[in-house]
Amino acid sequence: MGTLSGITKGSYATKADSTKWIMPDESHPHERTWMAFGASKKIWGSELLPRVQRDLALIANTIVNFEPVSMLVRAEEVRKARQLLDPKVEIVICELDDLWIRDTGPVFVLNEQGEKAAIDFNFNGWGNKQTHLADAKVAEFVINQLGVTGLPTRLVSEGGCIEVDGLGTAIMTESCTLNANRNPGIAKSRFEDLIAPILGVEKVIWLPGIRGMDITDGHTDFYARFAKPGVVLAGYEPDESHYDHQVTLRHLEILKSSTEVKGRKLQIILLEAPTNIRPRWLSDDFASGYIGYYVCNNAVIMQNFGDKRADAAAKSALQSVYPERTVVLLNVDGIAAGGGSIHCATQQEPALVT
Repeated sequence: MGTLSGITKGSYATKADSTKWIMPDESHPHERTWMAFGASKKIWGSELLPRVQRDLALIANTIVNFEPVSMLVRAEEVRKARQLLDPKVEIVICELDDLWIRDTGPVFVLNEQGEKAAIDFNFNGWGNKQTHLADAKVAEFVINQLGVTGLPTRLVSEGGCIEVDGLGTAIMTESCTLNANRNPGIAKSRFEDLIAPILGVEKVIWLPGIRGMDITDGHTDFYARFAKPGVVLAGYEPDESHYDHQVTLRHLEILKSSTEVKGRKLQIILLEAPTNIRPRWLSDDFASGYIGYYVCNNAVIMQNFGDKRADAAAKSALQSVYPERTVVLLNVDGIAAGGGSIHCATQQEPALVT
């Protein structure tokens, strides 16, 4: 316990050469899913903490039916984690501040030579909004555990702000990525130049997002996701009094007029946010969109919110774009209460496919 079966630890090597790396889209076959059992009383509070831990276990125990799951766990919480987790979920001991491994963990890339590498995007607590001394080291820790190449970058970003189709097109929010609390003085064109060689991105579709309304400054994975090249699932907030209403309308305008890297117009499928939400954990931080689903091997894991109409419509939309996968709905309102989603709590490690 504490190390990965069949994996040799390696040093955090770096490789800055002309190798063509590309980040696969999420539906590419996975080696495993990474998660972090990192919720704490300090951040989540004593009332919500047990619910969040159960939600993390529910997500892991669901995904492990489709692919391996490796869960980072503090040494002092291994017993608690093991009580909640399916025995098939592997525990890896690691210091943590919080659970959001989509942002704290590495972003994996592959190349045509059959090699895997990973990027540490210098996590800084979403612009120094939250303590992150341990979480800032999670990406490097996972890279060392796997012994894969680490690709250096000066950029500060999070996996939740990086959405790709695997063929050279990305969607990102300006509010997060081009924010002075991450990348001061870096213009859009410079950011694109720096990210191109490590993610294989030739074109970025920029969405404005919104700053200061949530801790992430408007992550992409709350607004738009590629289902496959040329097909985008876009979030829509129908409540005209909600700050995201105008934001999502503007995003839809941009996406409908955008093309992918080869010049083809995008097909946009709407995922309308629920309006009738279970009240137990409802708060100003509650994240209630359907865009935060997670694609794993042979399945799509999505949230339900108790709005029968909206839940069913979102499931139908996801099933239509992932027809060969099982769509599984989970109630993880505890995680939503912290402003996150299933996607935020997971990070895929792509498999090497020959």
